[in-house]
Amino acid sequence: MNDTRRNVTYSHILKYTGLFGGVQVITILVGIVRNKIVALLLGPSGMGLLSLFNSTTKMLSEASNLGIPTGAVPELYLPYDNNDQKEFLSRVTMVRSWSLICAIVGMMICVAMAPWLEEWNFGWGRHTWHYVFLSPVIALTAITGGEMAILKSTRQLGAMARVSVINVLLALLVSVPLYFFMGERGIVPSLVLMALVLLLLTIRYSWRLVPLRLSFNKKCLGQGTAMIKLGIGVVIAGLLGNCAEFIVRSFISHHGSLDEVGLYNAAFMITVTYGGMVFAAMETDYFPRLSGISEPGAAMNQTVNQQMEVSTLVVSPLLVALIVFAPILIPLMYSGKFMAVTGMVQVMVLGLYFRALTLPLSYIPLSRSHSLFYIFVEGFYAVALVVCTIIGHNLYGLYGVGMAITIVSVVEFLFLIVCMRWRYGYRLGKMVMTYMAIHLPVGIAAFAITLQDNCWLSYGIGLLLIIASTAFSLLTLKKKTKSPKQS
Repeated sequence: MNDTRRNVTYSHILKYTGLFGGVQVITILVGIVRNKIVALLLGPSGMGLLSLFNSTTKMLSEASNLGIPTGAVPELYLPYDNNDQKEFLSRVTMVRSWSLICAIVGMMICVAMAPWLEEWNFGWGRHTWHYVFLSPVIALTAITGGEMAILKSTRQLGAMARVSVINVLLALLVSVPLYFFMGERGIVPSLVLMALVLLLLTIRYSWRLVPLRLSFNKKCLGQGTAMIKLGIGVVIAGLLGNCAEFIVRSFISHHGSLDEVGLYNAAFMITVTYGGMVFAAMETDYFPRLSGISEPGAAMNQTVNQQMEVSTLVVSPLLVALIVFAPILIPLMYSGKFMAVTGMVQVMVLGLYFRALTLPLSYIPLSRSHSLFYIFVEGFYAVALVVCTIIGHNLYGLYGVGMAITIVSVVEFLFLIVCMRWRYGYRLGKMVMTYMAIHLPVGIAAFAITLQDNCWLSYGIGLLLIIASTAFSLLTLKKKTKSPKQS
Protein backbone atom coordinates (compact mmCIF):
# COMPACT_ATOMS: atom_id res chain seq x y z
CA MET A 1 0.00 0.00 0.00
CA ASN A 2 1.44 3.38 -0.96
CA ASP A 3 2.08 6.26 1.44
CA THR A 4 -0.92 8.27 0.28
CA ARG A 5 -3.30 5.38 0.96
CA ARG A 6 -1.57 4.71 4.29
CA ASN A 7 -1.98 8.28 5.54
CA VAL A 8 -5.57 8.50 4.35
CA THR A 9 -6.35 5.29 6.24
CA TYR A 10 -4.85 6.57 9.51
CA SER A 11 -6.78 9.82 9.11
CA HIS A 12 -9.96 7.88 8.38
CA ILE A 13 -9.61 5.71 11.49
CA LEU A 14 -8.84 8.71 13.67
CA LYS A 15 -11.76 10.68 12.22
CA TYR A 16 -14.36 8.06 13.04
CA THR A 17 -12.77 7.21 16.36
CA GLY A 18 -13.02 10.90 17.21
CA LEU A 19 -16.61 11.20 15.96
CA PHE A 20 -18.04 8.31 17.93
CA GLY A 21 -15.66 8.88 20.82
CA GLY A 22 -16.95 12.46 21.01
CA VAL A 23 -20.53 11.25 21.03
CA GLN A 24 -19.61 8.83 23.80
CA VAL A 25 -18.05 11.64 25.83
CA ILE A 26 -21.29 13.64 25.66
CA THR A 27 -23.29 10.53 26.44
CA ILE A 28 -21.05 9.68 29.37
CA LEU A 29 -21.13 13.21 30.84
CA VAL A 30 -24.92 13.13 30.86
CA GLY A 31 -24.77 9.54 32.10
CA ILE A 32 -22.55 10.60 34.98
CA VAL A 33 -25.19 13.06 36.12
CA ARG A 34 -27.87 10.40 35.79
CA ASN A 35 -25.83 7.73 37.60
CA LYS A 36 -24.98 10.19 40.36
CA ILE A 37 -28.64 10.98 40.94
CA VAL A 38 -29.72 7.35 40.64
CA ALA A 39 -26.99 6.24 43.06
CA LEU A 40 -28.13 8.80 45.61
CA LEU A 41 -31.80 7.84 45.19
CA LEU A 42 -31.39 4.05 45.08
CA GLY A 43 -28.10 3.38 46.86
CA PRO A 44 -25.91 0.31 46.22
CA SER A 45 -28.82 -2.12 46.75
CA GLY A 46 -31.02 -0.36 44.19
CA MET A 47 -28.10 -0.09 41.78
CA GLY A 48 -27.54 -3.83 42.19
CA LEU A 49 -31.20 -4.54 41.39
CA LEU A 50 -30.98 -2.27 38.35
CA SER A 51 -27.81 -4.07 37.25
CA LEU A 52 -29.43 -7.50 37.48
CA PHE A 53 -32.49 -6.39 35.51
CA ASN A 54 -30.30 -4.74 32.88
CA SER A 55 -28.00 -7.73 32.45
CA THR A 56 -30.95 -10.12 32.21
CA THR A 57 -32.86 -8.11 29.59
CA LYS A 58 -29.65 -7.62 27.62
CA MET A 59 -28.97 -11.35 27.67
CA LEU A 60 -32.49 -12.22 26.52
CA SER A 61 -32.46 -9.51 23.86
CA GLU A 62 -29.24 -10.71 22.30
CA ALA A 63 -30.34 -14.34 22.57
CA SER A 64 -33.59 -13.73 20.69
CA ASN A 65 -32.72 -11.12 18.03
CA LEU A 66 -30.90 -13.60 15.72
CA GLY A 67 -27.96 -11.22 15.44
CA ILE A 68 -29.91 -8.92 13.12
CA PRO A 69 -28.25 -5.67 14.36
CA THR A 70 -24.90 -7.03 13.09
CA GLY A 71 -25.84 -9.59 10.43
CA ALA A 72 -28.16 -7.19 8.57
CA VAL A 73 -25.49 -4.55 7.96
CA PRO A 74 -23.56 -6.31 5.16
CA GLU A 75 -26.83 -7.57 3.66
CA LEU A 76 -28.15 -4.01 3.36
CA TYR A 77 -24.85 -2.29 2.59
CA LEU A 78 -24.11 -4.19 -0.65
CA PRO A 79 -27.27 -3.22 -2.60
CA TYR A 80 -27.18 0.29 -1.13
CA ASP A 81 -23.55 0.77 -2.16
CA ASN A 82 -24.34 -0.57 -5.66
CA ASN A 83 -27.33 1.80 -6.00
CA ASP A 84 -29.69 -1.15 -6.45
CA GLN A 85 -32.71 0.61 -4.99
CA LYS A 86 -35.18 -2.21 -5.64
CA GLU A 87 -33.02 -4.86 -3.97
CA PHE A 88 -32.19 -2.52 -1.08
CA LEU A 89 -35.87 -1.80 -0.35
CA SER A 90 -36.66 -5.52 -0.57
CA ARG A 91 -33.96 -6.35 1.97
CA VAL A 92 -35.07 -3.56 4.30
CA THR A 93 -38.56 -5.10 4.30
CA MET A 94 -37.00 -8.48 5.05
CA VAL A 95 -34.95 -7.09 7.95
CA ARG A 96 -37.95 -5.33 9.48
CA SER A 97 -40.14 -8.42 9.15
CA TRP A 98 -37.56 -10.65 10.84
CA SER A 99 -37.07 -8.01 13.55
CA LEU A 100 -40.77 -8.02 14.38
CA ILE A 101 -40.81 -11.82 14.56
CA CYS A 102 -37.83 -11.73 16.92
CA ALA A 103 -39.55 -9.05 19.02
CA ILE A 104 -42.66 -11.18 19.57
CA VAL A 105 -40.73 -14.38 20.25
CA GLY A 106 -38.31 -12.63 22.61
CA MET A 107 -41.12 -11.11 24.63
CA MET A 108 -42.81 -14.51 24.96
CA ILE A 109 -39.54 -16.12 26.08
CA CYS A 110 -39.09 -13.47 28.80
CA VAL A 111 -42.61 -14.07 30.13
CA ALA A 112 -42.18 -17.86 30.08
CA MET A 113 -38.80 -17.74 31.81
CA ALA A 114 -39.77 -15.18 34.48
CA PRO A 115 -39.95 -17.69 37.39
CA TRP A 116 -36.54 -19.19 36.52
CA LEU A 117 -34.97 -15.76 36.05
CA GLU A 118 -36.18 -14.74 39.49
CA GLU A 119 -34.82 -17.94 41.04
CA TRP A 120 -31.42 -17.68 39.32
CA ASN A 121 -30.93 -14.04 40.26
CA PHE A 122 -32.45 -13.78 43.72
CA GLY A 123 -33.69 -17.06 45.17
CA TRP A 124 -36.82 -15.56 46.69
CA GLY A 125 -40.25 -14.97 45.16
CA ARG A 126 -40.56 -11.19 44.88
CA HIS A 127 -39.39 -10.45 41.34
CA THR A 128 -41.17 -12.88 38.99
CA TRP A 129 -43.73 -10.29 37.90
CA HIS A 130 -40.98 -7.75 37.42
CA TYR A 131 -39.53 -9.92 34.66
CA VAL A 132 -42.98 -10.32 33.11
CA PHE A 133 -43.39 -6.54 33.00
CA LEU A 134 -39.87 -6.21 31.56
CA SER A 135 -40.79 -8.36 28.52
CA PRO A 136 -41.72 -5.33 26.36
CA VAL A 137 -38.07 -4.21 26.69
CA ILE A 138 -37.03 -7.33 24.74
CA ALA A 139 -39.51 -6.57 21.95
CA LEU A 140 -38.66 -2.88 21.70
CA THR A 141 -34.92 -3.62 21.67
CA ALA A 142 -35.29 -6.17 18.84
CA ILE A 143 -37.15 -3.70 16.62
CA THR A 144 -34.66 -0.95 17.43
CA GLY A 145 -31.78 -3.26 16.45
CA GLY A 146 -33.20 -3.77 12.96
CA GLU A 147 -33.81 -0.05 12.44
CA MET A 148 -30.31 0.78 13.68
CA ALA A 149 -28.86 -1.69 11.15
CA ILE A 150 -30.59 0.30 8.41
CA LEU A 151 -28.93 3.51 9.61
CA LYS A 152 -25.52 1.83 9.85
CA SER A 153 -25.70 0.29 6.39
CA THR A 154 -26.67 3.61 4.80
CA ARG A 155 -23.89 5.46 6.68
CA GLN A 156 -26.31 7.76 8.52
CA LEU A 157 -23.61 8.58 11.05
CA GLY A 158 -24.99 12.00 11.93
CA ALA A 159 -28.42 10.54 12.65
CA MET A 160 -26.91 7.81 14.81
CA ALA A 161 -24.93 10.40 16.76
CA ARG A 162 -28.04 12.52 17.35
CA VAL A 163 -30.03 9.48 18.45
CA SER A 164 -27.35 8.57 21.01
CA VAL A 165 -27.14 12.05 22.51
CA ILE A 166 -30.89 12.76 22.59
CA ASN A 167 -31.59 9.29 23.98
CA VAL A 168 -29.32 9.75 26.99
CA LEU A 169 -30.85 13.17 27.70
CA LEU A 170 -34.38 11.79 27.58
CA ALA A 171 -33.33 8.78 29.67
CA LEU A 172 -32.28 11.24 32.36
CA LEU A 173 -35.62 13.07 32.20
CA VAL A 174 -37.60 9.82 32.24
CA SER A 175 -35.81 7.78 34.89
CA VAL A 176 -34.93 10.31 37.60
CA PRO A 177 -38.54 11.38 38.41
CA LEU A 178 -39.60 7.73 38.58
CA TYR A 179 -36.76 6.85 40.96
CA PHE A 180 -37.45 9.96 43.05
CA PHE A 181 -41.15 9.24 43.55
CA MET A 182 -41.17 5.43 43.40
CA GLY A 183 -37.69 4.36 44.55
CA GLU A 184 -36.83 0.80 43.51
CA ARG A 185 -40.42 0.31 42.28
CA GLY A 186 -39.62 2.76 39.48
CA ILE A 187 -36.83 0.62 38.00
CA VAL A 188 -39.04 -1.59 35.79
CA PRO A 189 -41.20 1.20 34.29
CA SER A 190 -38.11 3.33 33.70
CA LEU A 191 -36.41 0.53 31.72
CA VAL A 192 -39.53 0.03 29.59
CA LEU A 193 -39.92 3.76 28.92
CA MET A 194 -36.23 4.18 28.02
CA ALA A 195 -36.44 1.30 25.52
CA LEU A 196 -39.53 2.93 23.99
CA VAL A 197 -37.79 6.31 23.76
CA LEU A 198 -34.80 4.80 21.95
CA LEU A 199 -37.09 3.05 19.46
CA LEU A 200 -39.06 6.24 18.72
CA LEU A 201 -35.86 8.23 18.20
CA THR A 202 -34.44 5.59 15.85
CA ILE A 203 -37.53 5.16 13.67
CA ARG A 204 -37.79 8.93 13.35
CA TYR A 205 -34.75 8.71 11.06
CA SER A 206 -35.02 5.19 9.63
CA TRP A 207 -38.70 5.47 8.61
CA ARG A 208 -37.99 8.81 7.00
CA LEU A 209 -35.19 7.17 5.02
CA VAL A 210 -37.24 4.09 4.10
CA PRO A 211 -40.99 4.09 4.89
CA LEU A 212 -42.28 1.15 6.91
CA ARG A 213 -43.26 -1.94 4.96
CA LEU A 214 -43.55 -5.52 6.21
CA SER A 215 -43.97 -8.84 4.46
CA PHE A 216 -44.11 -12.33 5.95
CA ASN A 217 -44.28 -14.41 2.78
CA LYS A 218 -41.77 -17.19 2.18
CA LYS A 219 -39.85 -15.33 -0.52
CA CYS A 220 -39.28 -12.24 1.61
CA LEU A 221 -38.24 -14.10 4.75
CA GLY A 222 -36.10 -16.48 2.68
CA GLN A 223 -33.88 -13.55 1.67
CA GLY A 224 -32.61 -13.44 5.23
CA THR A 225 -30.84 -16.83 5.15
CA ALA A 226 -27.32 -15.39 4.91
CA MET A 227 -28.15 -12.71 7.47
CA ILE A 228 -29.51 -15.23 9.95
CA LYS A 229 -26.57 -17.60 9.41
CA LEU A 230 -24.06 -14.87 10.27
CA GLY A 231 -26.30 -13.47 12.99
CA ILE A 232 -26.68 -16.77 14.81
CA GLY A 233 -22.92 -16.95 15.26
CA VAL A 234 -23.00 -13.43 16.72
CA VAL A 235 -25.93 -14.40 18.95
CA ILE A 236 -24.22 -17.50 20.34
CA ALA A 237 -20.98 -15.63 20.97
CA GLY A 238 -22.85 -12.71 22.54
CA LEU A 239 -24.94 -15.11 24.59
CA LEU A 240 -21.79 -16.71 25.96
CA GLY A 241 -20.48 -13.30 26.99
CA ASN A 242 -23.77 -12.20 28.51
CA CYS A 243 -24.21 -15.52 30.29
CA ALA A 244 -20.73 -15.09 31.72
CA GLU A 245 -21.66 -11.63 33.05
CA PHE A 246 -24.98 -13.01 34.28
CA ILE A 247 -23.21 -15.82 36.17
CA VAL A 248 -20.67 -13.41 37.67
CA ARG A 249 -23.36 -11.04 38.93
CA SER A 250 -25.52 -13.90 40.23
CA PHE A 251 -22.49 -15.44 41.98
CA ILE A 252 -21.71 -12.14 43.68
CA SER A 253 -25.38 -11.74 44.62
CA HIS A 254 -25.56 -15.21 46.20
CA HIS A 255 -22.09 -15.38 47.77
CA GLY A 256 -21.70 -11.69 48.57
CA SER A 257 -24.63 -9.28 48.69
CA LEU A 258 -26.82 -7.11 46.48
CA ASP A 259 -24.69 -4.15 47.59
CA GLU A 260 -21.64 -5.89 46.14
CA VAL A 261 -23.46 -6.38 42.84
CA GLY A 262 -24.10 -2.63 42.76
CA LEU A 263 -20.44 -1.91 43.48
CA TYR A 264 -19.32 -4.39 40.83
CA ASN A 265 -21.67 -2.82 38.28
CA ALA A 266 -20.32 0.65 39.07
CA ALA A 267 -16.74 -0.54 38.50
CA PHE A 268 -17.77 -2.29 35.29
CA MET A 269 -19.49 0.85 33.99
CA ILE A 270 -16.52 3.09 34.77
CA THR A 271 -13.92 0.82 33.18
CA VAL A 272 -15.40 -1.35 30.43
CA THR A 273 -18.22 1.00 29.38
CA TYR A 274 -16.81 4.48 30.00
CA GLY A 275 -13.11 3.66 29.65
CA GLY A 276 -13.80 1.84 26.39
CA MET A 277 -15.63 4.74 24.75
CA VAL A 278 -12.96 5.15 22.03
CA PHE A 279 -13.83 1.68 20.73
CA ALA A 280 -17.33 2.81 19.72
CA ALA A 281 -16.38 3.31 16.06
CA MET A 282 -15.23 -0.26 15.46
CA GLU A 283 -18.55 -1.91 14.64
CA THR A 284 -19.72 1.02 12.51
CA ASP A 285 -16.53 1.75 10.58
CA TYR A 286 -13.79 -0.84 11.15
CA PHE A 287 -15.94 -3.97 10.74
CA PRO A 288 -17.26 -3.01 7.25
CA ARG A 289 -13.74 -2.07 6.09
CA LEU A 290 -12.36 -5.37 7.34
CA SER A 291 -15.21 -7.30 5.71
CA GLY A 292 -14.45 -5.63 2.40
CA ILE A 293 -11.02 -7.31 2.20
CA SER A 294 -11.50 -10.39 0.03
CA GLU A 295 -8.73 -12.63 1.38
CA PRO A 296 -6.49 -12.80 4.47
CA GLY A 297 -3.01 -11.49 3.82
CA ALA A 298 -1.02 -8.27 3.84
CA ALA A 299 -4.07 -6.01 3.39
CA MET A 300 -5.89 -7.62 6.30
CA ASN A 301 -2.81 -7.49 8.51
CA GLN A 302 -2.30 -3.81 7.78
CA THR A 303 -5.96 -2.93 8.39
CA VAL A 304 -6.01 -4.75 11.74
CA ASN A 305 -2.65 -3.37 12.88
CA GLN A 306 -3.57 0.21 11.93
CA GLN A 307 -6.76 -0.05 13.97
CA MET A 308 -4.81 -1.41 16.93
CA GLU A 309 -2.21 1.36 16.65
CA VAL A 310 -4.77 4.17 16.64
CA SER A 311 -6.84 2.58 19.41
CA THR A 312 -3.75 2.19 21.61
CA LEU A 313 -2.56 5.75 21.00
CA VAL A 314 -5.96 7.29 21.66
CA VAL A 315 -7.01 5.25 24.69
CA SER A 316 -3.72 5.13 26.64
CA PRO A 317 -3.68 8.73 27.99
CA LEU A 318 -7.32 8.33 29.03
CA LEU A 319 -6.51 5.15 30.93
CA VAL A 320 -3.67 6.79 32.85
CA ALA A 321 -6.02 9.63 33.81
CA LEU A 322 -8.69 7.15 34.89
CA ILE A 323 -6.24 5.28 37.13
CA VAL A 324 -4.89 8.45 38.75
CA PHE A 325 -8.18 10.26 39.30
CA ALA A 326 -10.41 7.27 40.13
CA PRO A 327 -10.72 8.38 43.81
CA ILE A 328 -12.17 11.68 42.58
CA LEU A 329 -14.28 10.33 39.72
CA ILE A 330 -16.07 7.57 41.65
CA PRO A 331 -17.82 9.77 44.24
CA LEU A 332 -18.41 12.36 41.52
CA MET A 333 -20.10 9.80 39.28
CA TYR A 334 -21.90 7.89 42.02
CA SER A 335 -21.56 8.71 45.73
CA GLY A 336 -19.22 8.22 48.66
CA LYS A 337 -20.81 4.81 49.28
CA PHE A 338 -19.06 3.51 46.16
CA MET A 339 -15.51 4.44 47.25
CA ALA A 340 -14.93 0.83 48.30
CA VAL A 341 -14.61 -0.08 44.62
CA THR A 342 -11.71 2.33 43.89
CA GLY A 343 -8.98 -0.34 43.96
CA MET A 344 -11.03 -2.64 41.75
CA VAL A 345 -11.48 0.11 39.16
CA GLN A 346 -7.78 0.99 39.10
CA VAL A 347 -6.62 -2.59 38.56
CA MET A 348 -9.36 -3.25 35.95
CA VAL A 349 -8.23 -0.26 33.88
CA LEU A 350 -4.96 -2.03 33.12
CA GLY A 351 -6.97 -4.64 31.26
CA LEU A 352 -8.25 -1.99 28.84
CA TYR A 353 -4.78 -1.65 27.34
CA PHE A 354 -5.23 -5.18 26.04
CA ARG A 355 -8.87 -4.60 25.07
CA ALA A 356 -7.58 -2.04 22.54
CA LEU A 357 -5.73 -4.94 20.92
CA THR A 358 -8.19 -7.81 21.35
CA LEU A 359 -11.24 -6.06 19.86
CA PRO A 360 -9.71 -5.56 16.38
CA LEU A 361 -8.51 -9.17 16.46
CA SER A 362 -11.90 -10.58 17.49
CA TYR A 363 -13.55 -9.05 14.38
CA ILE A 364 -11.33 -11.06 12.00
CA PRO A 365 -13.31 -14.36 12.04
CA LEU A 366 -16.59 -12.41 11.97
CA SER A 367 -15.46 -10.49 8.88
CA ARG A 368 -14.70 -13.84 7.19
CA SER A 369 -18.18 -15.17 8.15
CA HIS A 370 -16.48 -17.93 10.17
CA SER A 371 -19.20 -18.13 12.78
CA LEU A 372 -18.00 -21.32 14.48
CA PHE A 373 -14.47 -20.03 14.93
CA TYR A 374 -15.84 -16.73 16.26
CA ILE A 375 -17.95 -18.67 18.77
CA PHE A 376 -14.87 -20.66 19.79
CA VAL A 377 -12.71 -17.63 20.59
CA GLU A 378 -15.55 -15.80 22.34
CA GLY A 379 -16.41 -18.93 24.29
CA PHE A 380 -12.83 -19.16 25.54
CA TYR A 381 -13.11 -15.64 26.95
CA ALA A 382 -16.48 -16.33 28.59
CA VAL A 383 -15.27 -19.48 30.35
CA ALA A 384 -12.03 -17.83 31.45
CA LEU A 385 -13.95 -14.82 32.80
CA VAL A 386 -16.31 -16.90 34.92
CA VAL A 387 -13.61 -19.19 36.33
CA CYS A 388 -11.14 -16.40 37.13
CA THR A 389 -13.67 -13.98 38.64
CA ILE A 390 -15.11 -16.66 40.92
CA ILE A 391 -11.60 -17.54 42.11
CA GLY A 392 -10.70 -13.86 42.46
CA HIS A 393 -13.85 -13.10 44.48
CA ASN A 394 -13.27 -16.05 46.79
CA LEU A 395 -9.69 -14.93 47.44
CA TYR A 396 -9.88 -11.12 47.60
CA GLY A 397 -13.50 -10.05 47.18
CA LEU A 398 -14.26 -7.37 44.61
CA TYR A 399 -10.59 -6.37 44.32
CA GLY A 400 -9.88 -9.96 43.36
CA VAL A 401 -12.58 -9.73 40.68
CA GLY A 402 -10.81 -6.69 39.23
CA MET A 403 -7.48 -8.53 39.21
CA ALA A 404 -9.12 -11.52 37.54
CA ILE A 405 -10.66 -9.42 34.75
CA THR A 406 -7.28 -7.87 33.94
CA ILE A 407 -5.57 -11.27 33.94
CA VAL A 408 -8.26 -12.63 31.60
CA SER A 409 -7.69 -9.65 29.27
CA VAL A 410 -3.99 -10.51 29.00
CA VAL A 411 -4.67 -14.22 28.49
CA GLU A 412 -7.32 -13.47 25.86
CA PHE A 413 -4.88 -11.29 23.91
CA LEU A 414 -2.22 -14.00 23.85
CA PHE A 415 -4.81 -16.61 22.92
CA LEU A 416 -6.11 -14.51 20.01
CA ILE A 417 -2.61 -13.82 18.69
CA VAL A 418 -1.97 -17.57 18.47
CA CYS A 419 -5.39 -18.36 16.98
CA MET A 420 -5.32 -15.61 14.35
CA ARG A 421 -1.77 -16.53 13.34
CA TRP A 422 -2.76 -20.16 12.95
CA ARG A 423 -6.05 -19.59 11.10
CA TYR A 424 -5.44 -16.43 9.06
CA GLY A 425 -1.69 -15.93 9.03
CA TYR A 426 -2.05 -12.70 11.03
CA ARG A 427 1.16 -11.11 12.31
CA LEU A 428 1.25 -8.52 15.08
CA GLY A 429 2.74 -5.29 13.73
CA LYS A 430 6.04 -3.97 15.07
CA MET A 431 4.54 -0.53 15.71
CA VAL A 432 1.74 -2.05 17.77
CA MET A 433 4.31 -3.75 19.99
CA THR A 434 6.36 -0.53 20.17
CA TYR A 435 3.39 1.58 21.30
CA MET A 436 2.38 -1.01 23.89
CA ALA A 437 5.98 -1.20 25.14
CA ILE A 438 5.83 2.57 25.74
CA HIS A 439 2.28 3.07 27.01
CA LEU A 440 1.74 -0.03 29.16
CA PRO A 441 4.66 0.70 31.54
CA VAL A 442 3.27 4.22 31.97
CA GLY A 443 -0.07 2.73 32.98
CA ILE A 444 1.58 0.29 35.37
CA ALA A 445 3.58 3.16 36.90
CA ALA A 446 0.36 5.14 37.37
CA PHE A 447 -1.20 2.15 39.11
CA ALA A 448 1.88 1.64 41.29
CA ILE A 449 1.85 5.19 42.66
CA THR A 450 -1.78 4.76 43.77
CA LEU A 451 -0.66 2.05 46.19
CA GLN A 452 1.13 4.52 48.49
CA ASP A 453 -0.67 6.79 50.98
CA ASN A 454 0.53 10.26 49.95
CA CYS A 455 -2.30 11.44 47.69
CA TRP A 456 -0.50 14.65 46.68
CA LEU A 457 2.48 12.63 45.52
CA SER A 458 0.14 10.31 43.61
CA TYR A 459 -1.65 13.16 41.84
CA GLY A 460 1.61 15.02 41.14
CA ILE A 461 3.46 12.10 39.57
CA GLY A 462 0.23 10.92 37.97
CA LEU A 463 -0.27 14.25 36.24
CA LEU A 464 3.26 14.06 34.82
CA LEU A 465 2.54 10.56 33.51
CA ILE A 466 -0.69 11.78 31.89
CA ILE A 467 1.17 14.63 30.19
CA ALA A 468 3.91 12.30 28.94
CA SER A 469 1.42 9.73 27.61
CA THR A 470 -0.69 12.41 25.94
CA ALA A 471 2.31 14.14 24.35
CA PHE A 472 3.64 10.92 22.87
CA SER A 473 0.25 9.95 21.44
CA LEU A 474 -0.44 13.37 19.95
CA LEU A 475 2.98 13.62 18.31
CA THR A 476 2.71 10.09 16.92
CA LEU A 477 -0.81 10.60 15.57
CA LYS A 478 0.20 13.91 14.00
CA LYS A 479 3.09 12.20 12.23
CA LYS A 480 0.89 9.33 11.01
CA THR A 481 -1.87 11.55 9.65
CA LYS A 482 0.44 14.10 8.02
CA SER A 483 0.00 14.23 4.24
CA PRO A 484 2.85 12.97 2.03
CA LYS A 485 3.56 16.48 0.82
CA GLN A 486 4.28 17.54 4.38
CA SER A 487 6.45 14.55 5.16
